[in-house]
Amino acid sequence: MSRSIDGFLKDAGWFGATRQKLAGDASTRSYERVTREGEGAILMIDPDASSIEAFLKVTEILHDFSYSAPRVFEFDAANGLLLLEDLGDDLFARLLRENPDREEELYRLAVDFLIDLTRQEKPMGLPYFSQSYVLDQNAMFLDWYVPDILGTPLPNNARFFFQQIWRSLLEFVEESPEVFLHRDFHAENLIYLPERKGLSQLGLLDYQDAMTGPAAYDLASLLQDARRFVSPQLASNLIDYYISETKCDEKAFRRSFAVLGAHRCLRIMGIFTRLAKQQNKNQYTKFMPRMMGHLNVNLAHPDLVALRHWIKVTLGSSAIEVRL
Repeated sequence: MSRSIDGFLKDAGWFGATRQKLAGDASTRSYERVTREGEGAILMIDPDASSIEAFLKVTEILHDFSYSAPRVFEFDAANGLLLLEDLGDDLFARLLRENPDREEELYRLAVDFLIDLTRQEKPMGLPYFSQSYVLDQNAMFLDWYVPDILGTPLPNNARFFFQQIWRSLLEFVEESPEVFLHRDFHAENLIYLPERKGLSQLGLLDYQDAMTGPAAYDLASLLQDARRFVSPQLASNLIDYYISETKCDEKAFRRSFAVLGAHRCLRIMGIFTRLAKQQNKNQYTKFMPRMMGHLNVNLAHPDLVALRHWIKVTLGSSAIEVRL
């Protein structure tokens, strides 16, 4: 990074501001809260210039839709620096730890946002959640979680059959209408803005990986959260609510939800294994039982029988046992 953070802040008019590190995520990005004379902003530091550029592009799309993405005050993509509006500390995850009785209220707001997305025009210029993308992402599970269970790399023939199963499953999903996908839509990336009205009360964070694709993915991301338990009854009610409000084909949507939910579970299990094995970030393994639980729920769908059989034969039933 050739340009210093102090130089960036000075040019942005924030010279002398105090800086406080904020909790990060599993990526290489980091965040700081900067304050001066009672005014605050968020500094995002990302060594990947393309990630900054993607964030800017998606922010513009969300603003065009009149959603509450943070305003951009200053950016330097080449040096991985971005200064953003501070939307505050009322993350859904934090609010629900302190006020669990607000779960239905907050999750209904999030689902109303997803419903509204189905009424928006599909944005142009975003990556597409394609079959090839999913098959590529499946490699995270095959290359990390599976060898950790087997103690050896997955044989090529088993890998081939796994991907063939997914090609068949994704034929169903590709029939779904395309919408904007946040791609990391869960309680740690949603913030409550009580001073605003309607859907503007939902603040959006960490959306630089947005794509266009099947709507069920973001709903699965919200309701099958790795980091927090969502009441199964509430999840069921919200899926019913989503189907009712969007008037989508119920059978097709529930199948898409199960397929995409299973893909997401397997991908995350692979990522968590990689973080533990490669970067010694063992804290992520504590979320593994919950992801296994979500995976088993998705595998119960009758159209996922081939995937369920592959896992049982290749890894053994204990490989996805829920150990709560």
